[in-house]
Amino acid sequence: MNKKKCPQCKNLILITSPTCLHCGRPNKFITKEYVDKKWNNNNNNNNLFDYIFINKYLVFILLVVITIFIITFR
Repeated sequence: MNKKKCPQCKNLILITSPTCLHCGRPNKFITKEYVDKKWNNNNNNNNLFDYIFINKYLVFILLVVITIFIITFR
């Protein structure tokens, strides 16, 4: 377990801990970029999956309609 010194109280804290257990100082400052990166990562993957799934579904329906059209008017 990697530890570092808290800049405020100089006690050892884990690198992965969100705050210092002794003084409460944040280990990583939460910024808008940090929050966007943390929360929008999953949403982008879900939207991409939905987009691909809907397009594949529409292409399948289009192919079925074209084959039925070709079979009936031959």
